[in-house]
Amino acid sequence: MSWSPVAPGTVFGNPIAITIFLPPLVPMLALVAASNLDELPSWAAELVRDARVARLGIVDESGHPRVLPVTFAVAEGRIWTAIDAKPKRDPAREPARVRFVRRDPRAALTVDRYSDDWDELAWVQVLGSMGVFAADDASAGLEALARKYEPYRSSPPPGPVLALEPARYLYWRAAENG
Repeated sequence: MSWSPVAPGTVFGNPIAITIFLPPLVPMLALVAASNLDELPSWAAELVRDARVARLGIVDESGHPRVLPVTFAVAEGRIWTAIDAKPKRDPAREPARVRFVRRDPRAALTVDRYSDDWDELAWVQVLGSMGVFAADDASAGLEALARKYEPYRSSPPPGPVLALEPARYLYWRAAENG
């Protein structure tokens, strides 16, 4: 008798057929895309403009996904986030997110609205390429961040500043209308 490993999702090496039935969710699952902020529905553009925090998805030096909470602001068609003056693990070394972006500029920024009332759920994801700028070369981004976040008015981020050049916006919300 010989032994062979069984892969997940199989029974004795044969695929398992799985059917998921979600009839009440079908109208809510319409995922829609846009190529720029102006093409978004008003609720999605407002979410991107007004949300206080987003999650930035980047790829680390080993090719693994990393997701970080970030402050952000929109200016000149880009989405900006800065390396601020909060303490860093190793102040002599460039922050990890900057190293990761320099190595692989692909990025995704997700802004969401959560509620225990699931009819209020919504998210916008911005896919694109991220650039690294010195603070002196990112005045529009830094000004937008300072308008949005009071701590940046009294203590401007020293940089560097990251700018996401959107290629595609994906958005979804639970509410069918409005």
